[in-house]
Amino acid sequence: MTRIIMNGCSGHMGRVITELVAEDPDARIVAGVDLVAPKDADFPVYPSFEEVKEEADVLVDFSTPKILSKLIAEAKRRGNMPLVLCTTGYTKEQIEEITEASKELPIVRSANMSLGVNVLIRLVQEAAKTLAAEGFDIEIVEKHHRLKKDAPSGTALAIADAINEALPEAKEYVFDRSQRSEPRPKNEIGLSAVRGGTIVGDHDVIFAGTDEVITISHMAYSKAIFGKGAIVAAKFLAGQKPGLYTMKDVIG
Repeated sequence: MTRIIMNGCSGHMGRVITELVAEDPDARIVAGVDLVAPKDADFPVYPSFEEVKEEADVLVDFSTPKILSKLIAEAKRRGNMPLVLCTTGYTKEQIEEITEASKELPIVRSANMSLGVNVLIRLVQEAAKTLAAEGFDIEIVEKHHRLKKDAPSGTALAIADAINEALPEAKEYVFDRSQRSEPRPKNEIGLSAVRGGTIVGDHDVIFAGTDEVITISHMAYSKAIFGKGAIVAAKFLAGQKPGLYTMKDVIG
């Protein structure tokens, strides 16, 4: 049984994870941290980490990058408790802070907690090794709801980074071609963002060659997929040695 402290338990993803854990016989939320407690929570909810009395195996965060330092401090205070960071939007300095903390803490951090997206990343890396060498152009198109503020998505950037990791020479990222009037160079990965409606999250990775196109796609129909991935990551991380892990490590 993996015992979880859920930070941001009153937020949308916090509620999703709460519902999923309630149906999971191998996991249990023993305490939540949020300014406002959900009315139907079957675990104690505290406004700050300092007030949490329950023992746990892992701390899961689905809140805001602003409290990263507090999360790391709390994990260390609890004897280097494993930390699952599901929040996106960390700055370069915060990513360095996470890397430094992973010398003492087991940490899972991923731009996308979906198991399906992380399998897509693995497939895309394998495809890129062969297709890029044969001159295929690579484009990434991501689609999200109208309220999403950042573009391109963190997942699209993670896919592009994974492709570059698989190639002998990294390609340049291009986000806008509106001011260019020239044929497409070979040494780039194009990233395009669509915003509209209530699209949860779609990602298409396009390998366009001469007379043929291969597209590898992932479509999210609800945010529950991110919650499921977070729970799997929590189970994986409990008992692990200090280090910085990704969903690639989680899914094996």
